[in-house]
Amino acid sequence: MERELVQSINPMRIQWCLDDRGVDVATCAAETGIGEKTLLKALTGVPALSFNQLNKLAGYFGRGVLFFLESAPVVEAKVHSPAFRTLANQKPELSPKLRVLIQRVERQREVFVSLREDLDEEAAPKFQAPRLNRGDVESAAATVRKWLNLGPKNSFPTYREAIEAKGILVFRSNGYAGKWQIAKENPILGFSLYDAECPVIFVKKTRYESRQSFTLMHELAHVLLDRRSWIDDEDDLYGDSEAEQTANKFAGLVLVPPSFLDEIRDRDRPSDVSGYDAWLEPQRDQWGVSTEVILRRLHNARRLSKENYLAYRRYAKRHESETEDASGGSRYRSREPKHVFGEPFVRLVLDAVNAQRITLNRASTYLDSLKISDLKMLEQHCAGL
Repeated sequence: MERELVQSINPMRIQWCLDDRGVDVATCAAETGIGEKTLLKALTGVPALSFNQLNKLAGYFGRGVLFFLESAPVVEAKVHSPAFRTLANQKPELSPKLRVLIQRVERQREVFVSLREDLDEEAAPKFQAPRLNRGDVESAAATVRKWLNLGPKNSFPTYREAIEAKGILVFRSNGYAGKWQIAKENPILGFSLYDAECPVIFVKKTRYESRQSFTLMHELAHVLLDRRSWIDDEDDLYGDSEAEQTANKFAGLVLVPPSFLDEIRDRDRPSDVSGYDAWLEPQRDQWGVSTEVILRRLHNARRLSKENYLAYRRYAKRHESETEDASGGSRYRSREPKHVFGEPFVRLVLDAVNAQRITLNRASTYLDSLKISDLKMLEQHCAGL
């Protein structure tokens, strides 16, 4: 029996998606599994795609199926949000996959906000920014540290939990290949999507969580101080622009306030930078930060020369081994949505299922296409069973 082909597909919208993502028909065909001849035929306006093929195409471009059935031409201002355009303008060279990832994050936020309103969920607080003086970064960092209720011992998970408790979603990329991954070779470390009700911070997963802590607080600075969307690569975190320097200073002060530096004894500092990691290991473990963050704070406090700080950076770069971490892989597939989207997002989706507001299949879609069996395991994990 012949497959039924979808009628009235707008070929101009397929072409727009190809151009927007920066791929040709051959690449699209190879990555979606749809025949190149079939796609070329669809681009002429002739019915050629089945619903399953159109659904694959929609998923590949990060769109809904109905997007390709609208007869009107694409209006980019309506398709791309102001936040997306802000990031795209900051980084015109953004890879096609990263552009799709940003749009995917925006849709997840929309899902979260919609479910929160539908459930009137008190456990998912709305964001209310603290009043900060951007001109006084030291005071702002101290205020935010109190606002987050941070204790003396922390790690990336506790920093993330504290920020999420204030109504900010914190997503982290997959540690393995997937649609929520930022490729290892991509220099982007994180981005923030500002929204008055529900900002989102996205952090690239790295082997060492202490590096993620700094990226997280750097993006928080853009949310709280700049109140605009932002995207940062490795160079930006060492950039000399006012905004980046302010964000770096803020992040350092939140993670390592002045009182923490009193615990470090300068007389114990090794003469060779290769010994700095061992020297600062107790503080790194206690504060959940990297050696470099502590050294930067010591340099800013005029307790470490710029020469020694830069020498350590060169040393660390030579010895860096940023291999992908296997945690959260197929063995823990049921827990991966929690690693990626955070507990508030996952709990809200599960609550919506239990309240019969959405189906299990819909929940699976929201939770990275998790299998139903894994979804039930995730629910048990979140319930502490």
